[in-house]
Amino acid sequence: MKRTVLFWLAAGLVGFALLPWHMTNRGIFSFEWLSDGTSPSALQSGQWWLFPVGAALIAALIAQWRIQNPVKRAKATLWAAGFGLFWAAVQGLAIVRAGPRIFETFLTGDVISAGQPGMGLGAAVCIISLLFALTVSMSQTGKGRGDAFVVSTIGLIIALVGVFVFFPVMHILVRAFEVQDGYSLTSFFPRFFSSDIWGLRCLTSGQSCGVAINSLFLAVLTGLGTTLLGLSFALIFTRTDFRAKKLLRILTVIPIITPPFVIGLALILLFGRNGTVTDLFAGLFGMEKTRWLYGFWGVYFAQLLSFTPIAFLVLIGVVQGVSPSMEEASQTLDADRWQTFRYVSLPLMRPGLANAFLLGFIESLADFGNPLVLGGGYSVLSTDIYFAIVGAVADPAKAAILAIALLTLTLSAFLLQRLWLGKKSYATITGKADSGQNAALSPIVRGVCYATALPWAALTALVYSMIIFGSFVKLWGYDHSFTFSHYIRAFGIDFTTGRLSGVAWDSYFTTLTISSIAAPLTALVGLSTAYLLVRQKFAGKDLFEFSTMLSFAIPGTVIGVSYIMAFNFPPIELTGTSIILIIVFVFRNMPVGVRGGIAAMSQLDKSLDEASITLGANSFTTVRRVILPLMGPAILAALTYSFVRAITSVSAVIFLVSAKHNMATSFIVGRVENGEFGLAIAYSAVLIVTMLAVILLLQLLIGSRRLRRNDRVQTAA
Repeated sequence: MKRTVLFWLAAGLVGFALLPWHMTNRGIFSFEWLSDGTSPSALQSGQWWLFPVGAALIAALIAQWRIQNPVKRAKATLWAAGFGLFWAAVQGLAIVRAGPRIFETFLTGDVISAGQPGMGLGAAVCIISLLFALTVSMSQTGKGRGDAFVVSTIGLIIALVGVFVFFPVMHILVRAFEVQDGYSLTSFFPRFFSSDIWGLRCLTSGQSCGVAINSLFLAVLTGLGTTLLGLSFALIFTRTDFRAKKLLRILTVIPIITPPFVIGLALILLFGRNGTVTDLFAGLFGMEKTRWLYGFWGVYFAQLLSFTPIAFLVLIGVVQGVSPSMEEASQTLDADRWQTFRYVSLPLMRPGLANAFLLGFIESLADFGNPLVLGGGYSVLSTDIYFAIVGAVADPAKAAILAIALLTLTLSAFLLQRLWLGKKSYATITGKADSGQNAALSPIVRGVCYATALPWAALTALVYSMIIFGSFVKLWGYDHSFTFSHYIRAFGIDFTTGRLSGVAWDSYFTTLTISSIAAPLTALVGLSTAYLLVRQKFAGKDLFEFSTMLSFAIPGTVIGVSYIMAFNFPPIELTGTSIILIIVFVFRNMPVGVRGGIAAMSQLDKSLDEASITLGANSFTTVRRVILPLMGPAILAALTYSFVRAITSVSAVIFLVSAKHNMATSFIVGRVENGEFGLAIAYSAVLIVTMLAVILLLQLLIGSRRLRRNDRVQTAA
């Protein structure tokens, strides 16, 4: 461990002495700072307030060489590294481009009055080095059972969540206490508990309930509906001999690879007042045309289509993980297939069911695209927050109060989930060989699965076939003349010059690049967090688990605005860069990897870890050689969801895109606003095909988890 600490301290000194502390004008990879000295290192800058960071690195290095007692050496290094991190954060927050923003009386002089830009590569290397020197030293004092890998991972995740979740969110939540002449705690509570938010008028009169009650009712039904449908699909895939499984698999993932507003637009053109299906039923049965789609039922309908695949991706790994030996033992004791499913299989799926419901619940709360298009007079928290930020009369304080109400609902769901799961063990995968077969579904359960999943799949196929149809006609709903003009305009190629002449190419390649970088980072952070939550014990674990859901619970619009508020000025300036888009995708989508990882890892018996460590492997080797090979479904879910969400997300990035880094979703929204529906649908169709190809490729690369010699499903009647 001493060599590890020395390595990080040496890296930190290199960053302090040689690499540019502040941001460079054209990016670090332009290497202009090597030739013209425009962005010197902290040692060369002459900014005296940076020197304590270097002093902390030198003090930690001296402690490593001079102190012989391992515990005393670790404590001295820990204190030195902790001071360096504290000072790096304080000086960055205190001194911005305009100079000191606090302690102006004491911080005087020409150098400090000139201010400083945001932190650059040198600062990042120093801070990371100090962080790992601190965590490794902490493990040397006995924390985390002396496991440097575990303690360092905990420290890294806490630091990342603190900087890229809590720090930006606090910038907007503090607005909830803002009044005209400052901040007031007493004015917050009357506004938070107002009837407009929590009113129950709909129970006693024909008026609408408060916006939080509307959101809660919609979220509960969406969570239940998506969990039921996701479980039906998972059971069909794993416990039946349904012949069209490959086609069904495609239909289960298509909704999450759909760009924004496309599902809402397709539903309007199919089931709206003048929609294709509405006209058909009116002509055949004389039914009156209504606006039933605009309101609660339309939003609920769209959310079921959109979020069922999330539940399926979480549940399929959990259903596959139920040990067949337990089901065989139940049937050996004379239980029939229904009793086996009800009393053995279903209880072992509880972690997956709870996590699938929680994700559906939070997705419904955070969704603003479907309520914006189909909501009509049914107000929910996400749309009200959106209009409070971008409306004609911007009211950040109201948006912040509504965001706190949304967090209250999320926290309540999280606590209820923990109570329902309790402290029971759901481990079914141990180190013992298991060559049995899963029990077949009873006729009743199989019939229910078919009755719920297949109509949903048929409806999904109808909606997306109409979307593809709409990309090949001049104007969907009015002029159905066949044309390729939308595709040519978006993705045209001038073969005479070899130039990409389509207007969508730039945003298409930018989107694929950023998504490809963000997806593996999201999976890595999410599954690492799940490993810590399931396998490790440390102080504040429950608070840590909830904090990982924070960015997922807040609507993307709020996340985007909070990132602008937090990262538009020192110490961290990221707006207008591709890095801020990658970061917002990683921490916005991380909870899916966390929840899927928790559900899958809850089924892996801890004896697997113990056996590996007993044989001499450390925690890192155990994770790499034992746990990861059994986490295929969770890895696939995290990679798939993070990749497609990075492509299809609009609310979180609508304020973060720039002319240099334009995302596909913002391009599509711009075309919709201009009335170019054909071009928007054509671009969406290309994105759907692209994402579907990537998902199938990931499926082939990761493969499926094999828990027994014979994975064929028992299908006897």
